Amino acid sequence: MEISRFLLGLCAFFCLYRSVSAQSTCKLKAKFNLSGYKNVEKKTVVVGGMFPIHMRIAATDGNTSRAPVSSGCEGFNFRTFRWTQTMLFAIDEINKRDDLLPETDLGYVIYDSCFTISKAVEGTLTYLTGQDEAVPNYRCGSGAPLAALVGAGGSDLSIATARILGLYHFPQVSYCSSCSALESKFQFPTFLRTIPNDKHQSTAMARLVLHFGWTWVGTIAADDDYGKYGIKDFKEQVEEAGVCISFSETLPKVSSPEDIQRIVDTVVESTAKIIVVFSSDVDLSPLIGELLRHNVTNRTWIASEAWITSALINQPGVSSVLGGTLGFGVKRADIPGLQRHLLDVDPYDPLTEEFWETIFNCTLNYEKALKQAEQRATAVNGTVSRMARGIPDGLCTGKESLASLNNTYSDVSQLRITYSVYKAVYAVAHALHNLEYCVPGQGPFTGQSCADINNFEPWQLMYYLKNVRFKAPNTDEEIYFNDGDVEGFYDIINWQVNSNGEISYVTVGRYNGSAAPEDSMTIANNSIVWNNESSLSLLPPRSVCSENCQPGTRKGIRQGEPVCCFDCIPCADGEISNETNARECFLCSEDDWSNDAHDACVPKIIEFLAFGEPLGITLIVISAFGALVTIAVGVVFVVNIGTPLVKANDALLSFSLLLGLVVTFLCSIVFLGEPQNWSCMTSQVALALGFALCLSSIMGGYNKFDTLTCAHQRAMVGVATLIQVHTETCISLAIACTVWLIVLPPYAVKNTSAQNIKIILECDEGSVVFICCIFAYDILLALLAFVFAFIARKLEDYFSEAKCMTFSMLVFFIVWISFVPAYLSTRGKFMVAVQIFAILASSFGLLTCIFLPKCYVLLVKPERNKEEMMRPRAKPRDGTSTGTSASLATANTEVNATTASTAIDD
Repeated sequence: MEISRFLLGLCAFFCLYRSVSAQSTCKLKAKFNLSGYKNVEKKTVVVGGMFPIHMRIAATDGNTSRAPVSSGCEGFNFRTFRWTQTMLFAIDEINKRDDLLPETDLGYVIYDSCFTISKAVEGTLTYLTGQDEAVPNYRCGSGAPLAALVGAGGSDLSIATARILGLYHFPQVSYCSSCSALESKFQFPTFLRTIPNDKHQSTAMARLVLHFGWTWVGTIAADDDYGKYGIKDFKEQVEEAGVCISFSETLPKVSSPEDIQRIVDTVVESTAKIIVVFSSDVDLSPLIGELLRHNVTNRTWIASEAWITSALINQPGVSSVLGGTLGFGVKRADIPGLQRHLLDVDPYDPLTEEFWETIFNCTLNYEKALKQAEQRATAVNGTVSRMARGIPDGLCTGKESLASLNNTYSDVSQLRITYSVYKAVYAVAHALHNLEYCVPGQGPFTGQSCADINNFEPWQLMYYLKNVRFKAPNTDEEIYFNDGDVEGFYDIINWQVNSNGEISYVTVGRYNGSAAPEDSMTIANNSIVWNNESSLSLLPPRSVCSENCQPGTRKGIRQGEPVCCFDCIPCADGEISNETNARECFLCSEDDWSNDAHDACVPKIIEFLAFGEPLGITLIVISAFGALVTIAVGVVFVVNIGTPLVKANDALLSFSLLLGLVVTFLCSIVFLGEPQNWSCMTSQVALALGFALCLSSIMGGYNKFDTLTCAHQRAMVGVATLIQVHTETCISLAIACTVWLIVLPPYAVKNTSAQNIKIILECDEGSVVFICCIFAYDILLALLAFVFAFIARKLEDYFSEAKCMTFSMLVFFIVWISFVPAYLSTRGKFMVAVQIFAILASSFGLLTCIFLPKCYVLLVKPERNKEEMMRPRAKPRDGTSTGTSASLATANTEVNATTASTAIDD
């Protein structure tokens, strides 16, 4: 005991010596003008607090002729003053408990940060020093040990204070500093908080934007760490998901009408209907006022937790601008007894004096009230009235009723940040409780020692704070720190206008950052009221730079603009896109084609000249009619086979010609229907052989004609001998066709290149050389037949068959010459139709020109079918010799006989 007293005396002497030494060698460079509230007398442990009770520092006159004194504060904030009173309420509640620090009486030291970094730093240095003047690195104060600092309000304030407190390993528990930068334990080793990390809130905002399909949003952030880090994390996540940022503005920390007006202009000009705001209510308030003056409506605001339930923003008349706002609020709770504590404040307490005067617009200072009354009276009539000499009008009575006021200070319906303050104080209390009731020999420090509640180091309390775990009073929420952070739990709040025209906060969903991504957000879409086109609506707004490209189109990026701004370009023919906002169209398969909407591939139209369609039926009827007529002509010739006309025309050649015509008529039917391999081979071969038979029969018929001169006769006989009439012709052509069908036969194919939307079923000829050779042979026969018929056209006869053959071959050539360009200019089934028309026209031409005159004589003029009618006509008076078709056979026989006799004589 004596030793202890000696040591205490020695320490006191040392401190006195150090103080005297400091006074002689140290000198303060400035005086702090701090608004401090203390209750440290006879307290065991002191808990520090820092709150932005005022909104800003007061302007100074810039006088440098006197010792510098830091600026004072102005703009009393009732909301943050409620936070301050909540800390006092929590400390008082803890001091009354028997289960938490029963033998320890907590005191407090509270400083006003004035929402300014410089004031927060001043308060921190003063708090560490232990007296009203800051002496860095020295703890000059005496009394109860300091436990921890609850504060310091905004994130930028806490960053400043945390850097200083971290140097001394001094614990700091923040209630509303949510900036993600504060999670770094390397920079802020002693910082903890009872509000979720903003990385959860940024993720929640991004999820909300994606949930409603918004791809075109604007962002506004305060010019501090809270705004910059929050909006940065948000932008990174949404941009990665394909959302574009229409604009990104920064709110000035110092009031700047020019900057506010520029932001308003940006909001008005932008087509983005969704605006995300990461800011405190203090920084945002000037912008909201300017938006109200410009009546900027039809915007949906996404609010951060710092202003979603702020009464500073929720002022009368803001519903037209901010109605339908969605935002994220931290956990809400009811704190029993808090409202009574708020209403039972002493107006004459230094802590509440300014609050009382501000809220009731009066003064508690009699002299000040009297002076103000005299000034008002003098300004009115130039004299001091009796009323001014009595009780001044502006004097507070101290009995005004807080309960009668509708003020944010006494509003306990949305205790969110207030609840966070409450939890922060209790976290410090539970850590102190664990420190006080440490079991000696089982402690966490060197040698398993414990700390003394009456004399402990900040780093020792820091150990217990990091590992504290408790349940919050009345809510049973389990509080613990995970690397200084708590769980990221938020309520999704919607601003809805109630029947009184006031904004009410309606919880429409939840977000839990600790849950799996697919389960993290729950939101009742039908419960949300939106502010669309200056009226409330249950339909969410659309916010896109360009409307979605529907299936059938693709996105065409605009050069120099965000990727969300694009043009919708229709897919080309044969290409489709079957999803919204497709980046490219893709080709249909070879057998498919795009539909009219270009959103699906449909089978191409299969085209061929079918039997059942009108054109096919027409062609069949015509072909059958031609074949029947040809057969009928053959029947007529059979019936009249013994008549002079039939005998004179060689019945065998006539019947072979009629057979060829029947073949050509009927082979045209084979061209109809869906092409098959057998039909492709049959149609071309039958056509070639049919015309070859017809033309060779016509050529054979010229063997009957006499010529005008001996030279002509010899030439015709030579040609007839060369061709060996139709028998050798048909045989040679049949052999060529057989080789063609064996080596490279025609086959059915699908032509997908001729027409885009159709598959034309047609025949591939197999070998162009073969088909050209075969039909060239037919053309050669036709040319020879035409030449000989043309030579023999002037034969004088009662029945001029040569003229009929000449005309028939002329028709034949006209048809096929016209066929070529018509065939080449058509596609699909019409090519087949043109080919059939050419076959039928040429066949009918041959049938009509050659056999119609004969049938006319046989059926209509039988009196002309006599032998004398087949004889040559009388010779002209000039004695020239003329021949007739009736004498062709006789003349030919005589020529042959004469030739044979001459040969024998030789």
